[in-house]
Amino acid sequence: MQKSFLIMLLSLTVSITFGQQRLWNNKKCAVSLTYDDAIDVDLDNAIPALDSFGLKGSFYISGYSAALTKRMDEWRAIAKNGHELGNHTLYHPCASGPGRGFVTADYDLKTYTFRRIIDEIRMTNTLLKAIDGKTKRTFAYPCGDTKVRDSSYVDLLKNDFVAARGTVSKMPAINQIDVYNIACYVINGETGDQLIALVKKAMETNTLLVFLFHGVGGGHSLNVSLQAHRQLLQFLKQNQKDIWNAPMIDVAEYVKTNNKKGK
Repeated sequence: MQKSFLIMLLSLTVSITFGQQRLWNNKKCAVSLTYDDAIDVDLDNAIPALDSFGLKGSFYISGYSAALTKRMDEWRAIAKNGHELGNHTLYHPCASGPGRGFVTADYDLKTYTFRRIIDEIRMTNTLLKAIDGKTKRTFAYPCGDTKVRDSSYVDLLKNDFVAARGTVSKMPAINQIDVYNIACYVINGETGDQLIALVKKAMETNTLLVFLFHGVGGGHSLNVSLQAHRQLLQFLKQNQKDIWNAPMIDVAEYVKTNNKKGK
């Protein structure tokens, strides 16, 4: 009797532990690949690499982007192919400050109003809907800035977006995710081995890992080499039985559903 009870208890413990380790769509972890600013190398380098491995990414688009204006049909095509087009505002405003010489007076969040930032964000949603036809979307804070002047505008976004991505470097557990400020790792110059090491850590800790890329093989001051990017994608593909790769919108909706069930 006692032996049977111990076996049953052990089986239950193993089952619970296994369940906790496979929380991410029955995988060990989730990895979302995000790309900011809608630049030519997204279409020329990142998309062909992703498609060659059958992986999906999220592309955060600012409406003023020249690569969007000139190549809109290509952006429409990648959306039809399962990649996400996310909102990165109309003019990519950031707060001025040390190391922010690229911020112009016209697009300085320290001089914006709430109405201006929300109007520009909603206009970008309208633009993106005209491209991909979708009404549900995620957002990425330009420069990771969440404030207009000294006050947060995060709460003003919650009725317009499923989720929003920030820039804090962290791998949160599924029940620790703030879906309106999702953590990510900003990539700049890392090797393929370094990128893969981050994925291995996410697998070990059963967490969410979001990569934030800008340039892929050039095109931006924040850059990852084509080789390093491809090494990462190859590792994700080779380990897809344990790694759930999905666009940010799918990950965010999954997190919301999972955490609602857990309450």
